[in-house]
Order: sequence, then structure tokens, then C-alpha cells
Amino acid sequence: TLIGLLRGLGLDILALGVVPDDIGATEAAFIRAASEADVVLSSGGVSVGEEDHIKAVLEKLGSLAFWRLAIKPGKPFTLGRIMDIPFAGLPGNPAAVFVTFALLCRPWLLKMQGASDYMPTEVLVPAGFSTRKPGGRQEYLRARLVQSEQGSKVEIYPNQSSGVLFSASWGNGFAVVPPGQRVSEGDLVRFLPYEMILN
Repeated sequence: TLIGLLRGLGLDILALGVVPDDIGATEAAFIRAASEADVVLSSGGVSVGEEDHIKAVLEKLGSLAFWRLAIKPGKPFTLGRIMDIPFAGLPGNPAAVFVTFALLCRPWLLKMQGASDYMPTEVLVPAGFSTRKPGGRQEYLRARLVQSEQGSKVEIYPNQSSGVLFSASWGNGFAVVPPGQRVSEGDLVRFLPYEMILN
């Protein structure tokens, strides 16, 4: 998924494959990546498990700008530098990779390439769904804009687990639910169409 999204930006990719959950292997991979690439991206290893070594290695080899974000999916997201090379550490779950790349990495990479128009564009659309309770983080629900005789509305995929990548291909955008808010059917919600994010 990540390589496909990067190819969509026309970037040259040096794929180092899967790195074992080992602090020495992680450090060696980071040193190699930073010596050969202009920007380093990784997926996984940025959470709080025993085998999540990226934070420690990043602090040893470079600097850590921030480690976690109040978004869902995508809370374990890291930004920093490895040996003075820009670094972004994405989550390991595929839908969280898709969300964080589209909303965070893509604008960041475009800006570094000199683009002036790199921020996603959003529209307000009535919700064709409701949420049960307010969340503590800003949510980016995989959704799709549908048209009917009654007008446009946004539907969400029923399973919003960050491990369900099909929710991304099923949809055509993200419905944004701010922290502390509950959505009722018919409420206006912010919708980020893929065509405004990924093109």
C-alpha cells in the first residue's frame, strides 16, 4: 500500500523490506536508509510494545519531533530526523497507513518537493450515518459520497478497524468527526474526497 501511494507521487523508492523486531536490526536499517535516501518512511514499530524500537533508535541516531497524534486511526505516528534526514514513522495497521499517508505524509512530501498547493480540500456533506458516542480523538472514517434523488450524503464502511484495508478501497474519501462530537444522520460533516487528497 505504502509503495503504491509513493509511486503515485512519482518518487524513486528504495525498499529495504521487512526489518526484524530487533533494536540492532532496526538501527542498521535506519543507518542504511538515511545514507541512501533523501527521506525515510517506515511502517510499524512506532507503538508502545516491547518490540517497538523505532522511538529509541530515532532518539539515538537523530531527533524526535513528536511521537503520537490524537487521531483515529493513526495515533502511533512519529516524525523526526535520522542523521539529519527527514523521517516519518507510520503505524503498522494498513488502514492507518493509508490515512496517515494521505493526510500527513503526502502533503509533507509535496511541500519538500516545492509544491505550493499540497493541503487536502474538504467539502461539507450531510451524514448518511450516525455515531453512538463521542470519541477522544479526531476520527477519519473511511467513507463514500453517494448521490440519490434526495441529494448527496456520506456513508461509512461498517467496520472501521485500522486493520481492515478493504474499507479504504470501498470508499472514496474520509468523513471527519472531531473529538468530543457525536454525529446524527443528516448532520453536516467534513468530507475529504480521495480525488482531492491523492491526485
